[in-house]
Amino acid sequence: HYEVLVRMLDEDGKLLPPGSFIPAAERFGLMDKLDRWIISEALRQYGDLGMEADGPGIAINLSGDSLGSDGLADFVRESLAANAVPAQQVCFEITETTAINRLSMAQRLIASLRKLGCRFALDDFGSGLSSFAYLKTLPVDYLKIDGFFVRDMVEDRINFELVKSINDVGHVMGKKTIAKQDEGEELGDTMREIGIDFVYDQRDRLDITGPAA
Repeated sequence: HYEVLVRMLDEDGKLLPPGSFIPAAERFGLMDKLDRWIISEALRQYGDLGMEADGPGIAINLSGDSLGSDGLADFVRESLAANAVPAQQVCFEITETTAINRLSMAQRLIASLRKLGCRFALDDFGSGLSSFAYLKTLPVDYLKIDGFFVRDMVEDRINFELVKSINDVGHVMGKKTIAKQDEGEELGDTMREIGIDFVYDQRDRLDITGPAA
C-alpha cells in the first residue's frame, strides 16, 4: 500500500510541507476543493500506470470539510471510471477525531464509497476518547494506531498493552491494523509478536506501508 501525500512548490520552487498551506486552506474554506484536486490527480496518475486489479493500493486522506461535501461520492465514482482505476485499490483515510466530530456525515460517506468498492482507514486511532465505542459504528477496513502509543511500546508497558488491545479488538471486528511508527528492528519484532498486520515505515523518509509479518 502507498499513501498519497501532498506538497506545494512556492514561488522559488521550494517544496513546502502540508503544515505550511493546509491551515490557510482550512481557514478560507478551500479544503473540499483541495481534496477533490488531490483525488483527481492521484487517480489520474494511478490510472496512467496501468495497474491491474490486484496492483498496489493507494490511500488518500480526506479532510473534515469533505465529509459533508455534497456530491463527493459521485465525484469519486466519476474519477474512478474516467481513469479506469479499480475501486478496491483505493482507500480513504479519515482521522478518528474528524470522524467523531462529524459522525453521521462520516457514516453516510463511508457507506456510499464502500458500495463502490473503496475501503476506509481510521487514522490516529486511540488519540480520542471512547475510541472503541465509536469504532462499532464506523465500518472501516483498517485501523492506523496513533504513533504516540507505538513509538515507546518497547519500553513502556502501558503503551504496549494499549497497542496490543487495539490490535486485538480490531482483529475481532475483522479489521486490519497498521502501526504508524517503525523506528528499528526491535520495535518491528515487537509488532510482529503481537500480530500487527502492517507497519508504517518512515525510515529514509519513505511514507509507505508494508507487512509486519
